[in-house]
Amino acid sequence: MSDFTELVERYIATWNETDPTARRAGVEAVLAEGGTYTDPLVDVAGHDAFDATVAAVQAQFPGLEFRLGGGVDTHHDIARFTWELGPEGGEALVVGFDVAVRGEDGRIRAVLGFLDKVPAGA
Repeated sequence: MSDFTELVERYIATWNETDPTARRAGVEAVLAEGGTYTDPLVDVAGHDAFDATVAAVQAQFPGLEFRLGGGVDTHHDIARFTWELGPEGGEALVVGFDVAVRGEDGRIRAVLGFLDKVPAGA
């Protein structure tokens, strides 16, 4: 397993961390200073904004968990992966596809996200 794959796995784990202090530590560990996250619903930069985004998603989908939807494909400092959000062991309610770019410090400097499946009214 590559270091980048492990970084993506930690990134997904950060989306699942509900303890605010532990989540913030995860954000700082995986996202570079000034790192960006962009998907169809949000465009944020920095640890504070990304942490707030994760907290808002957790509030919108309480009790659901993120998981990788397959393998992580990497080359150079770029990774692409599918993720799912759903109940533990259950069918995914939300499915997305992200591209992450790793910075020189080994953390993610940019995530570009796409939503492939979103429940009505979400």
